[in-house]
Amino acid sequence: MSFWKHLKEEFTVIQERDPAIKTPWEVLLYPSFRVMLQYRRAHKLYKKGHYFLARLISQRAARKTGIEIHPGAKIGKGLFIDHGSGVIIGETAVIGDNVTLYQGVTLGGTGKETGKRHPTLKDNVMVSAGAKILGSFTVGENAKIGAGAVVLQEVPPNCTVVGIPGRIVKCKDIRVPRDEMDQIHLPDPIREDIQMLQRENNALHSRLMDLENALRRMRKREKEEKDL
Repeated sequence: MSFWKHLKEEFTVIQERDPAIKTPWEVLLYPSFRVMLQYRRAHKLYKKGHYFLARLISQRAARKTGIEIHPGAKIGKGLFIDHGSGVIIGETAVIGDNVTLYQGVTLGGTGKETGKRHPTLKDNVMVSAGAKILGSFTVGENAKIGAGAVVLQEVPPNCTVVGIPGRIVKCKDIRVPRDEMDQIHLPDPIREDIQMLQRENNALHSRLMDLENALRRMRKREKEEKDL
């Protein structure tokens, strides 16, 4: 792919997902754009067995951009890494088309496994700021990972995951995450549980007050009958 064609495609992707961009030339300033240019060079070298040169290029890019992409990772078209600082993509990670990653995201392994040890992200996945996806499993198409989540097992397509460890809180959501780029309006199961406990506590408190009032009325009647 030529530099100008890549520039045009990156501008289209960033313009679609980042309202801050105003001109095509701003793309040149985005860490995502710069690191992907270097990743493509390193990936070609990696596939040819030039591992040291590939790692040298990727490590230089990581120092300059704050984004570390192992040259062995497989990345589709339309990847958008917003801001980018602290993003890590492991050697055997596989990323589909039109995926969005925010700052602080890790696509990592869980130890010293061999073979495929990093996650696979299917098309249109959005991973919010600070989320960690660890292990060799698949995150399905159109899935959304909430900010700060730690995902340790497979995520079906069209599902939303939040929390530590990550829990599926919504499924069969056919909306494509990159159409909305919404990191904050996600279900909060812990908050919902707390609210349910508060409602139950209020109901129990109300019943207890009713019982205490009934007991006082009964004692009052007994006293009045005794006085007679």
